[in-house]
Amino acid sequence: MGVNFKHIIVAFSLVGCVSNLQAADVVAEEVDTTDVLPEVTVSAIKQTSDLNKCPTALTVLNSDHVERLGVKAIKNVSAISPNFYIPDYGSRMTSSIYVRGIGARIDQPVVGLNVDNVPILNKDNYDFELADVDRIEVLRGPQSTLYGRNTMGGLINIYTISPFKFQGVRFMGEYGTANTLKTSLSYYTKLSSQLGMSIGGNFTMTDGYYNNEYNGSDVGTERQGSFRWKTKWYSTSNVAIENVASVQHSRQSGYPYQSVESGEINYNDTCFYRRTSVTDGLTVNWNYKGITMSSITGFQYIDDNMTLDQDFLPLEYFTLTQRRHEWALTQDFVVKGREQNYDWLVGAFGFYRRTNMSAPVTFKEYGIEQLIEKNRNEVNPYYPIGWNDDTFVLGSDFLIPTYGLALYHQSHYDLNRWAFTLGLRLDYEKSSLDYNSSCNTSYTIYDNTAGAMEPFRNSPVDIDDYGHLSQSFVELLPKLTIAYRLPLNDDSRVFASVAKGYKSGGFNTQMFSDVLQQRIRGMMGLSELYKVDDVVSYKPEKSWNYEVGAHVADGEGRYSAGVSLFYIDCRDQQLTVFPDGTTTGRIMTNAGKTRSYGVELSAMWRPVERWSLTASYGYSDARFVEYNNGKSDFKDNYIPYAPKNTLFLGTSYNIPVNRSWLDCVDLNVDMKGIGEIYWDEANSVKQPFYALLSASVLFTKDDFTLDLWGDNLTDTHYNSFYFVSIGNAFLQKGSPARCGVTLRLNFKSN
Repeated sequence: MGVNFKHIIVAFSLVGCVSNLQAADVVAEEVDTTDVLPEVTVSAIKQTSDLNKCPTALTVLNSDHVERLGVKAIKNVSAISPNFYIPDYGSRMTSSIYVRGIGARIDQPVVGLNVDNVPILNKDNYDFELADVDRIEVLRGPQSTLYGRNTMGGLINIYTISPFKFQGVRFMGEYGTANTLKTSLSYYTKLSSQLGMSIGGNFTMTDGYYNNEYNGSDVGTERQGSFRWKTKWYSTSNVAIENVASVQHSRQSGYPYQSVESGEINYNDTCFYRRTSVTDGLTVNWNYKGITMSSITGFQYIDDNMTLDQDFLPLEYFTLTQRRHEWALTQDFVVKGREQNYDWLVGAFGFYRRTNMSAPVTFKEYGIEQLIEKNRNEVNPYYPIGWNDDTFVLGSDFLIPTYGLALYHQSHYDLNRWAFTLGLRLDYEKSSLDYNSSCNTSYTIYDNTAGAMEPFRNSPVDIDDYGHLSQSFVELLPKLTIAYRLPLNDDSRVFASVAKGYKSGGFNTQMFSDVLQQRIRGMMGLSELYKVDDVVSYKPEKSWNYEVGAHVADGEGRYSAGVSLFYIDCRDQQLTVFPDGTTTGRIMTNAGKTRSYGVELSAMWRPVERWSLTASYGYSDARFVEYNNGKSDFKDNYIPYAPKNTLFLGTSYNIPVNRSWLDCVDLNVDMKGIGEIYWDEANSVKQPFYALLSASVLFTKDDFTLDLWGDNLTDTHYNSFYFVSIGNAFLQKGSPARCGVTLRLNFKSN
């Protein structure tokens, strides 16, 4: 379970990592962080200066990094970017992100995601297969001034390849452990000097790494496919229009949750997650006399179904089926310009999201007996009850419309070696919930006063409740950054910043089945376990982030280094908890005050042209300052689920062959280290620090690349998730050792 330091020694003693670039492009092989690749083209509309000169903590992976490091989804960026962690567990619906000790398992994310400048509103749609990626940017620290809600921990920008950058056919085929198959095919063309277009699709499948002992079935299987159509048109010399449309469908069996008591994955009811999503983003840029005006319009639709054996035991307890139809519209207007040493930007953003959800919980025979009849009859054994139905449904239907509006401004001024950036955003959001809770069943009260069970009275349970809830939030989000350019080169500077961030509040829809249980408990004369008003909704989370940092580079790609020190003061931090007792839901609650401080380090060194070493390290000490749930005081305890340490080590070496059948061989070795991670507020259970070793060998000839790779080569055993449900503890083990082969073909037509 703990780290094996032999892994670290092996990682540095082996040569590896790869460059498919020519010598002139070798500087683009930097992997890490605050020192950004000089040749990256800035396409982020809200950036006011080149990324390599931005005074912020930042990781950039170009297309070569993405392929070499096996980044097939954003969760694979974990630890490569310091203090950035996305655990791999559950399903594609589970996209929990933790940055610098803050994050949450459900509902509002701590990090925003933009794909080709279009924001993805729902974090349940964050986890998808990445194909034809031009680069990935991970910005750490609040980005709320420019991007608003749910970016208090940072922002991920993903950019796909432009048909003006590449024309031809791209193919990728991969096969690995557990009958895992991945394939993608895309075509890029310029229809004219002003119009380019690309179409592409991908398909993945896997049988998973685990089995359900109950019936011997595979757990974690998936079948996934997607299609993307990208069009870019320079209608005039100063107007550019880009549209990206995509459709994705996946179905996964689940879940590989193992009982801590039995050590087995063993449950009897069906578990799966199915998702179909449609997105479309239209971006229009107009340049006129030094002023750029941009419009970014987004449409998103999600149709998904999460079905769970919610007790994850081979017993007839209860199941949950959550079906959702959600569509959303976003619109962002941005105007920016530059006058001598002054950059300015103003913008207006609005969104509307409408969610229809049904989340019935079905109680089964054993669940009725253990969770209802047993509790009731222990209180009143002289008049016990018996349920009249073998199963009954706690129905919950929701309509959740949410909309938001924002105005924002940022000014950036250069004064010799000094640079000052000041931003302010006014953000308004309103969310409503219309709900219908229903239950139709009955039970019989028996008379046992004489020692003989005689029917006394039949009691129907007929509930059909309707209600409406709403809440709104108004936030001012300022940011101030001061930077000083060091007398080394344009890419070296020190900076200090202070910024406010926030995550919006919401409603605990998964607790409405428990609200119905409260009603039924009241009918049977039992007291409430908690107040309903305390669990139905939760408040926004707010933070102030204070940071100082520096990054230096030689300007020629031989070395670079960066450091960031941060302190985060957080109020009303949102935590996912399972309430005490025999509850069937989980809730988001606000945990008073928390704080997090830490450091982020990164370095790259290229001793010779063909050999490079990279490293990054993140440390965060995130604890409760004030949090008392009424039963326990968690002051000074670590915040659960967020790792204290992340570590990435990589080495690369390129061997020229220069034969008719082979150009070069590239060797890659890297190691990721994560932990320790506490799994509960009491800090009673934890995952120690662990290290995962990966390696690959690439053979390259012209546009052909064959990659032989292996992940978790030492078969390190670790846990990626832990939780407790109805008093039973479960965990999901991390992925075991695996290997595979990847073939890439890039046929250029120009």
